[in-house]
Amino acid sequence: MKRVTGVGGIFFKAKDAPALRAWYQKHLGIDVQAWGGTAFRWDDGDGNPINGTTVWSISSGADEQVPDGHTFMINYRVDDLHSLIEVLREEGCDVLDKVDDSEHGKFGWVIDPEGNKVELWEPPAGE
Repeated sequence: MKRVTGVGGIFFKAKDAPALRAWYQKHLGIDVQAWGGTAFRWDDGDGNPINGTTVWSISSGADEQVPDGHTFMINYRVDDLHSLIEVLREEGCDVLDKVDDSEHGKFGWVIDPEGNKVELWEPPAGE
């Protein structure tokens, strides 16, 4: 069974999110949108688009997506979220009970041995 197939997103929590977004925009050229991040579109290396994106976002310290005491969370793409969650539980991993299913795909979470919240994302069909 395939497990992680790529990075779906990187989420930062910042003390001063607008200032940090501005720094990344000015110095690294990241096209930060009004919602606080951007979606990098994938291509085949020749510049031809292929299905897939990697989201990059900076939020305020009050963001509940990134747990207290942590400054980031990585979202990993997976092919079959429910099967992977079942396997992780069988392996004794700290898997959160909540699973979200929305128009953006299926989301589940596991806590790694260092206490980092890891988001697992099964994109909607065709993405």
